Amino acid sequence: MTTTTFPQPQDAAQVPRFAGLSTFMRLPMVEPDRLDTVDIGLIGIPWDAGTTNRAGARHGPREVRNQSALMRKVHHVSRIAPYDLARVADLGDVALPPMDLMLGLDLIEAFYRRVHAAGVRPLSVGGDHLVTLPVFRGIARQGAVGMVHFDAHSDTNDSYFGGQRYTHGTPFRRAVEEGLLDPTRTVQIGVRGSVYDPADLDFAKAVGIRVVQMEEVAARSNEDLLAEARSIVGVAPTYISFDVDCLDPCYAPGTGTPEIGGMTTLQAQHLVRGLQGLNLVGADVVEVSPPFDVGGVTSLVGATMTFELLCLLADAHARLGRLPAASVGAAA
Repeated sequence: MTTTTFPQPQDAAQVPRFAGLSTFMRLPMVEPDRLDTVDIGLIGIPWDAGTTNRAGARHGPREVRNQSALMRKVHHVSRIAPYDLARVADLGDVALPPMDLMLGLDLIEAFYRRVHAAGVRPLSVGGDHLVTLPVFRGIARQGAVGMVHFDAHSDTNDSYFGGQRYTHGTPFRRAVEEGLLDPTRTVQIGVRGSVYDPADLDFAKAVGIRVVQMEEVAARSNEDLLAEARSIVGVAPTYISFDVDCLDPCYAPGTGTPEIGGMTTLQAQHLVRGLQGLNLVGADVVEVSPPFDVGGVTSLVGATMTFELLCLLADAHARLGRLPAASVGAAA
């Protein structure tokens, strides 16, 4: 039984999961003019204008909402009850044009500037991985954040197709260049697959990003890897970005750039749970592409990992309080 008056998900024992409006975790929808009533905002970014091959992640937020009806109120391992620790709501989708990449970047940034100004921790569902760049532009102008990044790809390439600098393969290079992401406080976990050129990871390594390729992940214990990741990001503001293609495609076939040889869902859950206690200012789950999915399994992965991240953000809120805008990027 909840002991707070905070917003609660619709009870599946009272209203069947297949009934009612589809919102993230079956939570109330809150309009942007009521952000003062929200501590953690679940936000959809239905946009894949940065995709270089298999488009479809624009449909991710809607299907993740559908599958999130399967989530319950309390984490079965950590026992975190996120809706008792923080005021959580679905803030809807960023309204985006599918045909104008640069306008889309500006609109996402403007939305997150507003969320940040209200002191809300954002938990986003994309969308391709380019969406994280304008999110950073919205929340990290005061100073660079650190990041724990789960992905099959480093996403630090420079350009595609004769000089296109904004794709889902370039967001973190741009974020470092723009002073939004501190590369010395960034760890990328699960990187694997063939590359365009032997020098593809040179930029990431040269600026100080810790790239943990999947072969190393497989050779180390979760506890050892987590200890290193936590030491890298430290106690300063940190963001978690979870690309579902960090998973082997047998667990998440519905994604834009699948790579075999990836993590299991259980391994990914254990690694994310091990980040409890960090100074978290936001998180996202990206690259769920329903047109390539099988039986909704990837959307279920997206919803489940969103709940895992929600538990971490609720714990951060309970420990650190509502996020003042000036704290993002500032030393703890």
